[in-house]
Amino acid sequence: MQVVINVIYSVSPRHTDEYYATRARQAAAIKPYRICFKDVAGLLTPDRARTLIPLIKQNIGAIPLEFHAHCNNGMAPFNYLEAMKLGVDTVHTGVPPLANGSGQPSIFTVARNAQALGFNPQVDLEAVKPVERHFTTIAKLEGHPVGAQREYDHGQYLHQVPGGMISNLRFQLSKMGMANRIEETLEECGRVRAEFGYPIMVTPLAQFVGSQAAINVITGERYKEVTDQAIQYALGYWGKEAPTVMDPAVKDKILGRPRAKDWANWSAPELSLPEVRRKVGGSSVSDEELVLRVIAGDPAVDAMLAAGAPKEYLSATPPLVQLISELVKRKDCRQVFIEKKDFSLRLERSRPVPAVE
Repeated sequence: MQVVINVIYSVSPRHTDEYYATRARQAAAIKPYRICFKDVAGLLTPDRARTLIPLIKQNIGAIPLEFHAHCNNGMAPFNYLEAMKLGVDTVHTGVPPLANGSGQPSIFTVARNAQALGFNPQVDLEAVKPVERHFTTIAKLEGHPVGAQREYDHGQYLHQVPGGMISNLRFQLSKMGMANRIEETLEECGRVRAEFGYPIMVTPLAQFVGSQAAINVITGERYKEVTDQAIQYALGYWGKEAPTVMDPAVKDKILGRPRAKDWANWSAPELSLPEVRRKVGGSSVSDEELVLRVIAGDPAVDAMLAAGAPKEYLSATPPLVQLISELVKRKDCRQVFIEKKDFSLRLERSRPVPAVE
């Protein structure tokens, strides 16, 4: 197992050049396999990339640097060009239809741009094309969205909520009959994040900010109710830095309630591996399932197992499958015969059996 440490990009009064230089040195001191500069909210601009990437490289020494960015705001493909020109060793890409959108830039686009810059990308694109065709076909059959390049949205810089989390907030609000208040909730996310001391908007901190913002909007009174995670955050359970950078008045509101006293003396259980295994079902549970249950939780794993084996899809090329699918729907013909080289297929619609009187 190799360790890759992420240095997360964010925009706030705290996230200065000095902040990133310090974070890069701290990451390098652990001597990881690699360091990844990560823009999960899609906030980085080419201008900022040109100042930050050399600064990070300067402070990590010989440790290889990776770059990972999401296309939430349409800027990632341009930043990948800058990252390659600035000497980043590896860039993270996605395979369509899962590329673009709120994912990473397409491997095909990035590789083509790398070649245009004079680089020789170490990837066999011909081997990736069948993967793209396979999952694009499934996306169309199942009605899943296909990733497309996003337009620039300056509002992203105000709330910095990741794209996937916005859909979750919209779902939470719709259950309360408040779907029309999503923009108000995103604005509240920006205020809560500032009061929390500008945490980076990645899991789980982004969810802490988003959930508290939604509760503030739903109840109509800021911090009238708070989540357990907000209390834990204010107590320093999700990073010792958090309590020192929070707005003091908001911190007092969060911790000045009976529920906070319940959490004040809590300490995380330190279970041994045998204890963890006994807790999730004993020796009959595989190592893979054990890890899933620890990370994702029992309800998620139970639901996955209850769903059964993954759905099987035809491995034939989509045009032929689609042709057969459309032909069998037609009512004006009773026989279909397809022949190509050493392949032949005959389909015949059975005549209805006459009723016996």
